[in-house]
Amino acid sequence: MPDSPPPLAPARRTTRVIHGRERHDDLEWLRAKDDPEVLALLEQENAWTERATAHLGPLRDTVVEEIRSRTQETDLSVPTRRGGHWYYGRSFAGREYGASCRVPVADPADWSPPVPADTAPDRPALPGEQVLLDLDALAEGHDFFSLGASTVSPDEQLLAWATDVVGDERYEVRVKDLRTGAELPDRLTGTAGSVTWDPQGTALYYVTVDDSWRADKVWRHVLGTEQAADELVHHETDERFAVGVGRTRSERFVMVVAHSKTTAEWQVLDVERPELGLRTFLARRDDLDYSLEHAVIGGEHRFVITHNADGPDFAVATSPVDPTPVEAWQPLIGHDPATRIEDVDAFAGHLVVSQRSGGLSRLRVLVLDGTGVAEDFVVPFDREVYTVGLRGNREFDTPVIRLGFASLAVPASVYDYDLATRSLTLLRRTPVLGDFDADAYEEHRLWATAPDGERVPISLVVRRDARARGPVPTLLYGYGSYEASMDPYFSVARLSLLDRGAAFAIAHVRGGGELGRRWYDDGKLLHKRNTFTDFVACGEHLRAEGWASSLVAEGGSAGGLLMGVVANEAPALFDGIVAGVPFVDNLTTMLDATLPLTVTEYDEWGNPEADPEVYDYIASYAPYDNVRAGDYPPILAETSLNDTRVLYVEPAKWVARLRATAEDRRPEVLLKTEMSAGHGGVSGRYQAWARRAFTLAWILDRLGLA
Repeated sequence: MPDSPPPLAPARRTTRVIHGRERHDDLEWLRAKDDPEVLALLEQENAWTERATAHLGPLRDTVVEEIRSRTQETDLSVPTRRGGHWYYGRSFAGREYGASCRVPVADPADWSPPVPADTAPDRPALPGEQVLLDLDALAEGHDFFSLGASTVSPDEQLLAWATDVVGDERYEVRVKDLRTGAELPDRLTGTAGSVTWDPQGTALYYVTVDDSWRADKVWRHVLGTEQAADELVHHETDERFAVGVGRTRSERFVMVVAHSKTTAEWQVLDVERPELGLRTFLARRDDLDYSLEHAVIGGEHRFVITHNADGPDFAVATSPVDPTPVEAWQPLIGHDPATRIEDVDAFAGHLVVSQRSGGLSRLRVLVLDGTGVAEDFVVPFDREVYTVGLRGNREFDTPVIRLGFASLAVPASVYDYDLATRSLTLLRRTPVLGDFDADAYEEHRLWATAPDGERVPISLVVRRDARARGPVPTLLYGYGSYEASMDPYFSVARLSLLDRGAAFAIAHVRGGGELGRRWYDDGKLLHKRNTFTDFVACGEHLRAEGWASSLVAEGGSAGGLLMGVVANEAPALFDGIVAGVPFVDNLTTMLDATLPLTVTEYDEWGNPEADPEVYDYIASYAPYDNVRAGDYPPILAETSLNDTRVLYVEPAKWVARLRATAEDRRPEVLLKTEMSAGHGGVSGRYQAWARRAFTLAWILDRLGLA
């Protein structure tokens, strides 16, 4: 650590009384984002962090070079068919963002995607390539750039896209004529980043947000008119709900959905019966969650409904395409507590069900014929841990299923699954340059036991030669919120950790969705503590069973809250903690309904302002409120100034309180703030490599591998 002392934020006490409890806060003044004193403090923190990690500079440079040397920088993705074209993305050596492109379909009967004639590393353009968007040109002059939606009109003549050049997730939508390359005068500002064409290709549907960053309005914009004249399609006034809009794969329906954490309501516009207008399929009922897909089953147009009316892990039913009560739905797949049904995608000849069981994702196929369901089977994969899901299936009438597959040791892979032959064709496996060999790594599914007896799964990868020598330094990652499953995935950057002899593990803790809806319910609201004790149990298991010789913990966003809690409650277990965009001042946030996303989060965390029991429960674990005098492991907190999901002020306050409260006032706590980024961090790929190399170097140092 530097000889000079770290920044110390001045204490300026505010006091609030809630439910008769006094709550003191000396650092809330840091919320003033535009205050020069606040910005100066963040810059001082960045300078302190840079000095404290200066000795890792050569290692950071080495890791960046390792990532670069393993990456095929000039490349193109597997083309996806839509209408009369194949669409794909390209990357180029030396460029941050790349381009989106298309080529015409040469033979409508051939569903094999085109490939370059030359498969050398420079990956030349496909014959007849049309560049739709040059992302580097769009990003020019901006410190941050993010592409939101990018979608062609039904006749494939127009392109609409959305960009964010600040990081606050407020997007501008623009439109281009693909025949001439000319940009239309239409500009839609302040959108949420999604955009949907109407079936005629003459108008766009989009979503805007309210002051608390809740998607609350759906609009219809007619091309060639001013945004001020746009039609308000739906205004969601219930602050628990957010809205979205889309078009079915069949192109027959425009759908508007209002969704809370527990309840849904869908409105439907039938393109073939526009005179009916937008109709509510089933009015919202508390705790009834459902979604709609359009399919043709047994020769009839039907809605396929994924719903929880029969049980928490969801079932599948069908109904006519008119508004239909629950009692009239026809069962298709019954509720099974051992299988969580997550989604159903409908195609002309089959349905694909995304589901999970045993903690693993799976794809189930229902083949349709003239009478109904002719076949029902699961696409098989023979690995201990893996992730599989649909990828880029845009066409309704297709004989193949495009899917993505990966594991902790196998790079992201794209397959076509032929329904007639039930065979998988590998179209592409993300190349890893150099001497990479997936067989040099071993993957495992381990099980830890939580204090209440629950068995918690862990996914782990390690080099075989490192494991043969005994326990290894280990990075343990966790999240555990919003029913989000942290499924196994491959990372080129992670090889810089593994090839130095470390292991990487994911703790699939409660609050996530890996083991069904019960797994989620047992890790939210007044059961949230299970998330934290599960993670600690996973760390203890790795040490006790001889897997880990040392441990660093990492988590981001809601996983950053997890990091803050374990730092307070199990500091001796970890040799270091990385908290990315961490939700560590969650009690303050949940007490302020004007802040982004607070009201929509009540179903996840509870409402501490309205309920004293919820207040006391959150107060008992909230990281910022429970900082104590005593030893902490070294902590690296990372945030972004323009983050609208977890405001920079949360980690800024947390780090300041850690410094002020610890017994020696100088714990090894670092704060790094990206001054031109949002929740996802920096935007360009080379920037992202450097950002991850910074974090990995710190982790390797804490694991004794620097």
